[in-house]
Amino acid sequence: MLDQSIIGSTSDVYEFEVEKGAIRKFADAIGDDNPIYFDENYAKKLGFSSLVAPPTFPMTFTIPKPGINQLDKSRTLHGEQEFNYERPIVAGDILHCITKLVDAYEKEGKKGGKMTFFILETQGNDLEGNKIYTSRTTIIYR
Repeated sequence: MLDQSIIGSTSDVYEFEVEKGAIRKFADAIGDDNPIYFDENYAKKLGFSSLVAPPTFPMTFTIPKPGINQLDKSRTLHGEQEFNYERPIVAGDILHCITKLVDAYEKEGKKGGKMTFFILETQGNDLEGNKIYTSRTTIIYR
């Protein structure tokens, strides 16, 4: 039985400094050779202060998942992910990020047995408190 009291749980606030090397490594790992991720002069010509991080870059930020950290990882699936940006993340940004468990519900699986769906939202703010991005993740526990 799902404990509904975990809904609303939040992580601590974690600070991440976005580095040029991390942006380049991530872009290389995902196979995206857009020069905005590798060539700082190119990014500056486009009006950015430094290299721009690829849209899924916040996946590199390790933030505990409130309410579900104790689950058996071998029984979890990453179901869905979306990102919304107020502005692009660039090298040199220092972001304060927090994750909140915003929903949890159960469904009957097609092959029988219950699956639990956990919906997490992460927000990243700059040092002035301005929201830079939010992400929404669905974790499935079977």
